[in-house]
Amino acid sequence: MTGFILPFAIALVASAFMAWALGAGSSGSTPFAPAVGANAISIMRAAFLVGFLGFAGASLQGASVSEAVGSELIVGLTLPTVAVIVVLVTAAGLMAIGIVTGYPIATAFTVTGVVIGSGLALGGDPAWEKYAEIATMWLLAPIVGGGLAFGIARILPREDVPERFSVPILAAAVGAIVVNVEFALLASGEEMASVAATVGTAFPTPWIGRILVTGAAAGIALAVVYWRIAVDVDDGLRSFLLVLGGLVAFSAGASQVGLAVGPLVPLVDGTMITVTALATGGGVGLLLGSWTAAPRMIKAVAQDYASLGPRRSIAALFPSFAIAQVAVLYGIPVSFNQIVVSAIVGAGVAVGGSDVIGKRKIGVTVGAWIGSFLLAFAIGYGVLSVYP
Repeated sequence: MTGFILPFAIALVASAFMAWALGAGSSGSTPFAPAVGANAISIMRAAFLVGFLGFAGASLQGASVSEAVGSELIVGLTLPTVAVIVVLVTAAGLMAIGIVTGYPIATAFTVTGVVIGSGLALGGDPAWEKYAEIATMWLLAPIVGGGLAFGIARILPREDVPERFSVPILAAAVGAIVVNVEFALLASGEEMASVAATVGTAFPTPWIGRILVTGAAAGIALAVVYWRIAVDVDDGLRSFLLVLGGLVAFSAGASQVGLAVGPLVPLVDGTMITVTALATGGGVGLLLGSWTAAPRMIKAVAQDYASLGPRRSIAALFPSFAIAQVAVLYGIPVSFNQIVVSAIVGAGVAVGGSDVIGKRKIGVTVGAWIGSFLLAFAIGYGVLSVYP
């Protein structure tokens, strides 16, 4: 027993540091960065709120990605404790470098790279089907996110599409997504269920009930935002922007916590510790990271990539929220700075052209995304190849 407790404790500490680094980095910085850039919320208040919301997302939705990272990236092998330590220390170290330098490192790239590298070095087989899912999401996320943000940003300022109609329609879409998001509290055990699906079971035909609940949520969201904008356009836009930021922060916690605690999943298999419990513990680390170190990164993302107003910020956050929830639903690790930064770029280009974008900053960031995966893979494979 002693031979297990000490290595597990080391892995747990490494996981806690990883969760802190995530809260300080991508999970804590990107969700409210567009809102900060639009002067809808201060940097310190954004860091405070994102910590709470990230913790909630980790607790209620974090099990999905945690399972994927812990058990679906390598076939025929359970990572031993030493491999888990290598994974977490490597990923957290690269994240720390990103925090110090001000360039957001794609966390999903680092964790996925080091897990795969470590697993292959120990004799595991590639999970090609899962890799195809991940690669598709990583490739399409910036394209779809940036494209949607570009389109929305082009529509919102148009005189022939009044904001009292266009923004409430976006709000209706958000409402429809929210009631179909799956939460741990709505199902038994490690399963998850959505509000629409749960309430829909009360109807004679569940799928019709789900459609009705979704339509009702969309209608309520549309009516509330329409009323707020009718009273005061600027205040209505800021309020909707902050709601979107909160939803993205929640989604960030749900996705990113799996990168911190997912490698621990094989170590607790067969014990009383559940994946949801691991995700909740990781959520505490996200919260502390957001509170203590996120402001620097929030400033970097909000001010260095594009000059955003509330309309372009809404355009950036809407696709970010939608893409994040798709990734959580299918248990795919994604990088939030990749999603949000791409959306910020798309929204910025739509209105101000390429002049509003820091091209060198974007280029270095993209290079960091690719390099972080390759470096993490090399470290994981190299270290575990020589491990006796």
